Amino acid sequence: MSPRSRRDKVVLITGAGSGLGAATVHVFAQEGWAVACLDLDGDSAKRVSQTLRASGTESIALPCDVSDARAVAENVEMIVQHYGRLDAVVNNAGIDYTLPIEQMTVEQWDRVIAVNLRGPFLVAKAALPVMKRQGGGHIVNIASTAATRAWANASAYHASKWGLLGFSRSLSVEGRPYNVRVTTIIPGGMRTRFFDRFLDQGVPLPDEQNLQDPADVARVILFAVTQPASSVVQEVIVTPLGEPSWP
Repeated sequence: MSPRSRRDKVVLITGAGSGLGAATVHVFAQEGWAVACLDLDGDSAKRVSQTLRASGTESIALPCDVSDARAVAENVEMIVQHYGRLDAVVNNAGIDYTLPIEQMTVEQWDRVIAVNLRGPFLVAKAALPVMKRQGGGHIVNIASTAATRAWANASAYHASKWGLLGFSRSLSVEGRPYNVRVTTIIPGGMRTRFFDRFLDQGVPLPDEQNLQDPADVARVILFAVTQPASSVVQEVIVTPLGEPSWP
């Protein structure tokens, strides 16, 4: 993949094909960023990227399983070769199985940890050397209020998001000497298709009026990334105003 256009700012967003990922893609594009859209569903990433290009935004789409170390490394390298730099990463891809622990399979547990925790580690591992070489960058990890409280039948999800919070704090310390900032976004429930996967699990869906627009969270992500270089938003909790179970 040869460079076609080098914009001043380049962001890589995982899980970019839908939900918060797609909303974040559009928010960054509106601010003039070039956007690399990664998603396990390559067709979804391609559709989002095509929408951006149709409106004049520089964008590429790459299918990627963020739990695959080789795929992540190769995709980050392709993005850097294409644009010449990588200024920000948003680790947004995530999954869940809402099941009691005795019903959850080992494979389901492993998959949640692989996507939600291993994935951000692999992306950061590939992106950090690039950011260090260019003198700075920003890594945003999307956690959840599941990293600050607990409910039943979400043991793997809680473990992954609590783990992501700890990983982010350590990564922030490692990146600081190289002007690489790390932010953890902790959103409450959003109006996305994330909950659709629970339909065949017999889990009641939340009331949509108690969920927030993912675009609102996406704007918080952009705000964190565009803070002056002398400051960093370490962590921020963004919940729907009407969420009944917070705090």
